[in-house]
Amino acid sequence: MPDEMQVNIGYIPLTDCAALVVAQEFGIFARHGLRVHLKRETSWANLRDGIVLGELDAAHMLAPMPLAITLGIAAPRQPVITAVGLALNGNAITLALPLHERLRAMAPDLPGAQLARTLKVLLGEDRRAPMTFAVVSTVSNHYYQLRHWLRAGGVDPDRDVQLVVVPPPRMVEALQSGKIAGYCVGEPWNSLASEKGVGMPIVGSSELWSNVLEKVLGVREAWARQHPETHLALIRSIVEASRILDSAGGRREAGPLVAAHIGVDPAVVGLSLLGQVPGLAGPAPDFHVFHRYAANFPWRSHALWFLHQMRLAGQCAMDPDARATAWQVYRPDIYREAMAAQGESIPFLDTQVMGTHAAPWTLPAVPDALQMGPDLFFDGQIFDPGRNGRAPE
Repeated sequence: MPDEMQVNIGYIPLTDCAALVVAQEFGIFARHGLRVHLKRETSWANLRDGIVLGELDAAHMLAPMPLAITLGIAAPRQPVITAVGLALNGNAITLALPLHERLRAMAPDLPGAQLARTLKVLLGEDRRAPMTFAVVSTVSNHYYQLRHWLRAGGVDPDRDVQLVVVPPPRMVEALQSGKIAGYCVGEPWNSLASEKGVGMPIVGSSELWSNVLEKVLGVREAWARQHPETHLALIRSIVEASRILDSAGGRREAGPLVAAHIGVDPAVVGLSLLGQVPGLAGPAPDFHVFHRYAANFPWRSHALWFLHQMRLAGQCAMDPDARATAWQVYRPDIYREAMAAQGESIPFLDTQVMGTHAAPWTLPAVPDALQMGPDLFFDGQIFDPGRNGRAPE
């Protein structure tokens, strides 16, 4: 049985905290014997510090963040693990309206995923100070996706533009004030820029890399060892809530509750949950994925891809120690323990080759095969983690 204790879980006001909200508001945590307090944080740095200092037991985290904290990247070193995913996809790149209009005048039909090519031309013509773009953290998919998008268009993210960190709730304000030319952030902060007439989303993260792991539940490794049954109950609760969010009607019912927790107009959050984001092709049912496509499984191949991006950004070395960190931090073994008796289909392996499926496909799993979604990168790359899913020797 879970410990008789209150579990303090931090979250950032984003649409993809939805599984935590549903687990709390639908009484799922309570049914699993948990007393949970959800604490809204203002920035990823604050949330990170809450975990490091032990003020939070668990947190809604950027998928690369448990790795970064464990390695001591942009944070004091503290072993953190994740054994369950919270969401796939959910980000977008948004440009200030004047910049968007200039680029579209030059390339009216170019897909948003390729619009950095036109930005490259514009930067070559513009002799003013480098444009500034914002991300929510330097150890986030937003940072790596924005850098990937820029590089694919021939823009050097370290020389041709300036990248800064802005907390998600401050993004629209920074865009409106002219401090930044664009950003990569999770919903609903892209939709809000459009609603206020200050920005336009141009490409969603699901178009840059289909079904990338975006958020996870991170916990301090020491806390998980001290409270193993509580940790397992958290995982089961989140999977149950995630299943509701990907069910018929689940998102519409959850929309007002999520909006209340993040402090945003319920209409905007409701449309975001349904994949109706201005400027993007929609409605896109896979803009947010909470349970489908093994979304809750903590793939170590994702961990290795994040470490690869950290290496490209000069944040860490991709050496055997870093690879071992992926196995230390991403814990499918704990997920399997939590879900073994729950009737949930579980993959056999811990890693998979990514970037080879343009259409839905079937993954071997037990007790039943899993239906998976596309996993293409927008520039055609393939990421092969190697070793056939085995732990490092």
